[in-house]
Amino acid sequence: MSTGKHIPTEKGMDHSLALLREGFRFVPNRLQRFDTDIFETRMMGGKKVVCISGKEAAELFYDNELFKRQGAAPKRIKESLFGVGGVQGMDGEAHRHRKHMFMELMTRESLKKIAAICREKWKQQATEWATKDSIELFPEVEKIMCRTACEWVGVPLWAKDLEVRTKDLSAMIDAFGATGPRHWKGRVARNRAEKWIRDIVERVRSGELHVEETKPLSIIAWHQDLDGNLLDKQTAAVEILNLLRPIVAIARFVTFGALALYDFPATKEKVREDDGNYTKWFVQEVRRYYPFGPFTGALAAKDIDWQGHQIKKDTLVILDIYGTNHKPELWSEPNRFKPERFEEWNGSPFDFIPQGGGDYDKGHRCAGEWLTVELMQTSLSFLTQELSYEVPPQDLSYSMARIPTHPSSNFIMKNITLQ
Repeated sequence: MSTGKHIPTEKGMDHSLALLREGFRFVPNRLQRFDTDIFETRMMGGKKVVCISGKEAAELFYDNELFKRQGAAPKRIKESLFGVGGVQGMDGEAHRHRKHMFMELMTRESLKKIAAICREKWKQQATEWATKDSIELFPEVEKIMCRTACEWVGVPLWAKDLEVRTKDLSAMIDAFGATGPRHWKGRVARNRAEKWIRDIVERVRSGELHVEETKPLSIIAWHQDLDGNLLDKQTAAVEILNLLRPIVAIARFVTFGALALYDFPATKEKVREDDGNYTKWFVQEVRRYYPFGPFTGALAAKDIDWQGHQIKKDTLVILDIYGTNHKPELWSEPNRFKPERFEEWNGSPFDFIPQGGGDYDKGHRCAGEWLTVELMQTSLSFLTQELSYEVPPQDLSYSMARIPTHPSSNFIMKNITLQ
């Protein structure tokens, strides 16, 4: 019996430390070395892992008959970033039912509402910036996104709690790919945030806290599973945080967008004067060009034959997100920042995967991707059209080894005035 084509295999017992050293480039470096779109390595205590990259790899990875998510995320990721029992780790009909709840929140009307909220929060925050000598944009945008998320979802947020809630949501994001203090900070933050939201869910269900029926908080608090049972308070809290946390994470994309406006000044004028599609192209190019998600994983649900390579059932398979978005076969001059490339992009769900790929409704593609684009457009339009500011000398580099990453200086701005 044929065992199929040999999968290039990295020598050694465990390469987890190499992943920590190389970060976003860990998978692309080995794909280049082996001159392939698939290789095998060992991580997490010597566990065999198959890494794949490219459009065809994404098409394979997002076939729900071939892969399962339950049990794929390491425990440490669940304890900090995702939480336990959330939609990301579900499969089959239960996943489709839960995912449908999230997709129902992403209507055109709902996106317009959150964009309007976001714009108002930018205006309020920028009014305060104008009284200061300088600000660091990244943590300021995290606060804007936290306030935006809470108001849109329907979660009460007192001004005195803004700092701690923002920092907790940020710490959960920052714990991805982290060990040591960053990881433990993320776990502590998650525990505190889950308690915060559990208490709110209890108040909604008891009638103590009134919230509009159309608000995501109400929809999730009263969501029923396939058996007609309400989600337990803990799971409901995890899913509400699965809205709040990713919205705060958009601050990284916005900060990279500000960096792009600075590094490629010709684009700033085009965004400022845009009355059509350029801002969206710019946003998509920011999402493609800058490092956000390095990879994502799933378990083979059965034995798989891919391009003659055999992947055994229950093998952990990692899809290379960053590398796929920079493949020369898919993107001409991939290391050049060129928003205009999206004028011709065909909208494939498998070649452009900054937040994952595949089908929105039935698959595991991020339900909030449209929301991300909407809030980035709102934010970057505000930065270019309603603010004037200076960018003083600073360290604008970002580490490709750190997951997740952002400009070292947090993007300092000074002499800020509202237009």
